[in-house]
Amino acid sequence: MSARRKPSKRHRVPFRARLRRDWPLLLMTLPGALVLLVFHYLPALGNVVAFQDYNPFAGDSPLQAFLGSEWIGFANFENLFSSDAFWESVWNTLSITAFQLVFFFPLPIALAILLNSVLSTRLRSFIQTVVYLPHFFSWVLVVTFFVQMLGGAGLLAQEMREAGLQPWNIMTNPDTFIILVTAESVWKDVGWGTIIFLAALSTIDTDLYEQSAVDGASRWRRLWHVTLPGLRPVIVLLLILRLGDALSVGFEQFILQRDAVGRGAAEVLDTFVYYHAIATGDYGFGAAAGLFKAAIGLVLILAANKMAHLLGERGIYSKS
Repeated sequence: MSARRKPSKRHRVPFRARLRRDWPLLLMTLPGALVLLVFHYLPALGNVVAFQDYNPFAGDSPLQAFLGSEWIGFANFENLFSSDAFWESVWNTLSITAFQLVFFFPLPIALAILLNSVLSTRLRSFIQTVVYLPHFFSWVLVVTFFVQMLGGAGLLAQEMREAGLQPWNIMTNPDTFIILVTAESVWKDVGWGTIIFLAALSTIDTDLYEQSAVDGASRWRRLWHVTLPGLRPVIVLLLILRLGDALSVGFEQFILQRDAVGRGAAEVLDTFVYYHAIATGDYGFGAAAGLFKAAIGLVLILAANKMAHLLGERGIYSKS
């Protein structure tokens, strides 16, 4: 009996060889890397403003303004955390995020599964075109559409008055504002969100459906035991990214409707920074709010990724 051959060590390709081999891929990623560097990493250096009483007129250049502004340590953060308006905006932001995770996040998954079940290619392409189209509308147009449909002088109110009914107060009711903004987001982006899930559905082996059908599994059984497990890695990944962006529910959508429903319902963290920092010229205060937002987002991403590892999923990055 021959001795068992020991497994050889994995050969490591030299860096120059990998560079010659992968240079087309590196060239393709270069524009995206430059955009990330110029618009994300370089502006991140401006977070030093959060620890200064920043004065943009302290010098003839941004660098001189940084160097000429007074260093005040954590004073901006103390003012931020002592502001009731700040905590109200954080609560509104988290409430809207939690509501949309429950009532919006599952809808692209369901729509993708329904579209994938349409046998006619032409009909499926037509439906996809219709549901994708609102994504390309600006928030000004989306809000205007909802005002024309649900506003006090909109189509629904006119029909209710003609029927002798009292029209609902939808566009200016702070109690139902969270439902309104979620409905606007659904109408605008639910179709666009199906793209990734449709791509994930196309990677599921069709033999699994045939084998489960032969074994007597119903359509719902095949959905539960084949389709959803095939989508689970993508669902977990997108859920992690959404949690990391939990404090960013949008700026334009809320600032357009803030005056109609009041600050108490529509003031989110992004609008708080605009009205209390940018509009007043207190850039250090706004930078402190932005740094707090980034820190909370990082904590949420790390926590969600750790939870994904516990559930057996890869997440954003694998365990070391």
